[in-house]
Amino acid sequence: MSAVLLLAMAGLGLLLGCLRRPAWRRAGILLASVSAAFVLQPATPLRYASFWLPLVGLAATALVWTVVRSDDSPPRGKVVAGLLILAVVVAVAAVGYLSPVGFLSTLRTPPPMSLALGVGGIVLAMVAALALRPGARRVLGLGIVVALVAVFVILKTGPLATAASASLRRLSGQSPELAAPLDLTWLGLSYLAFRLLHVLIDARAGRLPAVGLDELVSYAFFFPALAAGPIDRVERFVQDLRAAPALAPQDMRDGLGRILLGLAKKFVLADSLAWIALGPVSAARVTGTGWLWLLLYAFAFQLYFDFSGYTDVAVGVARLTGVRLPENFQQPYLKTSLTAFWNSWHMTLTQWFRGYVFNPLTRAMRSAQRPWPTAVVIFVGQMTTMVLIGLWHGVSWGFVIWGAWHGLGLFVQNRWSTWMRRAGSRLWERPLVSRFASAAGVLLTFHFVALGWVWFSLPDPAQAARVFLRLFGV
Repeated sequence: MSAVLLLAMAGLGLLLGCLRRPAWRRAGILLASVSAAFVLQPATPLRYASFWLPLVGLAATALVWTVVRSDDSPPRGKVVAGLLILAVVVAVAAVGYLSPVGFLSTLRTPPPMSLALGVGGIVLAMVAALALRPGARRVLGLGIVVALVAVFVILKTGPLATAASASLRRLSGQSPELAAPLDLTWLGLSYLAFRLLHVLIDARAGRLPAVGLDELVSYAFFFPALAAGPIDRVERFVQDLRAAPALAPQDMRDGLGRILLGLAKKFVLADSLAWIALGPVSAARVTGTGWLWLLLYAFAFQLYFDFSGYTDVAVGVARLTGVRLPENFQQPYLKTSLTAFWNSWHMTLTQWFRGYVFNPLTRAMRSAQRPWPTAVVIFVGQMTTMVLIGLWHGVSWGFVIWGAWHGLGLFVQNRWSTWMRRAGSRLWERPLVSRFASAAGVLLTFHFVALGWVWFSLPDPAQAARVFLRLFGV
């Protein structure tokens, strides 16, 4: 995302924070979030994709609301929220006709207005019909989960994405031979899918509070966190949304400070390091082991500054609107163990997988009729969780290896820590030894993580393996 868009987002957050009435601010956040889903969606060669993909996301969110909605919520709020969302969809469909050259690059070729209105009307009719049929909720919820996972897998798998693009090209009258995986680039799909899955799972478990349609859509598409997170929890987000006070001077200072910090990280540090960061081209050109380590260090810090920089901007813009997004990074490269690293790197994603994958899986293994050995439970739980986190980034062998690398590292570290506790040695309690152990832990953890980035940065596993060996002079 460009600096211009991030600054525009900051200005919008400041404007919303200045609205005195909470109801106006909530309506503004809803309109801004729905609009951002279309405006920020990148243009693709697939006809009308930049319009249909956000609309499908809105439809999925509305259907999720029909599954988890409270029967005693006021009908007026539902109607107003639905009309506001429909107004944005119609405005987006019409904007391409208002200017000969297109008002926004991604909206230059909107679908015919009649088609957009027809599809929007069908979606609203489906939501209204399903909202009146409580018996359909369970089946609908299961269907949405299956659909979300299926779409996620298709778009994250190159051959499947290409096949889907070819099919859609045939339907739209385009040449299927030109299909490519990036034709179906869907901004924020990973975060949208995880937010909706979180809502459905918690509703099924009885942990979800009553949420309005406008609140759920604002949560799913919250414009500061739409593109790259963090993944908030709906109950915490809705609490802030309902209680958000007028913008206070301290919130303005904190919000603007985080935004400036994030912009500096992204566009000064990360972009500078990108020139020398490890990649397929640079890895093939560099021959010296020392230079290869330099490229790897540059990639490690470029990735951190880029990702944490966007998180700073998102947290700062949200603070201006009265919403306190959760933190996503807490000095991860200064942690003394791999467990501590993952408790401070992309924290909301780690917490999601811990809550919905690792904990249920290990709990089921421990409570089985014939309980599994503790070491096996930990190994299976950590390997499964980390491989899935790898696949969340993309369905490829490189990400599988990266996930397995971290899963194995977490298991070894867990077994070592368990053995040290049982040994009960007081050697580590001595101040000098403790400081040395902490420094060694930071260096070891950082280099373990950095070596894992080799599989992350190089899409070809064969090239990644060669680079990995060359780092050790082989």
